[in-house]
Amino acid sequence: MSYYKLYYHIVWRTKNSVAAIAEEHERDLYSYILGIVKATNSHLYRINSMPDHIHMLVEINPMISLSDFMKKVKFSSGNYMREHNDWFPLFKGWAKSFCAISYSNKERDVVIAYIANQKEHHKKINFADELKNILIETGIEYNEQYFLKE
Repeated sequence: MSYYKLYYHIVWRTKNSVAAIAEEHERDLYSYILGIVKATNSHLYRINSMPDHIHMLVEINPMISLSDFMKKVKFSSGNYMREHNDWFPLFKGWAKSFCAISYSNKERDVVIAYIANQKEHHKKINFADELKNILIETGIEYNEQYFLKE
């Protein structure tokens, strides 16, 4: 028997960071994403967004790779947003990249609180600076020349 606990804090953004996630319909989008997560036999602990990006903490089934998981989430949620163009008229797709950071069970509640507090957090910091801070704090190197480029 195999044992696992794979928590990922995943962040992804809209193409060109367009403010396309309408707050009045974000919960509909979250519900749809929850369905995608469940269909992969994974578990969504918390999701929240700003108009230009989404954060989620998810436990991914180890039978699916992280990249395949995100391909499904982005493809299906993108189709959902295009099908509901009246709710998300500015949506033109997701950016190609995403950020995924693994956390331990001990850190789970801190990450859940961080994601839950996104709206308040972004009154003080923009997405680019937030992502840079996350990368620096977790020791992920990035090249400024390519940062947040499509």
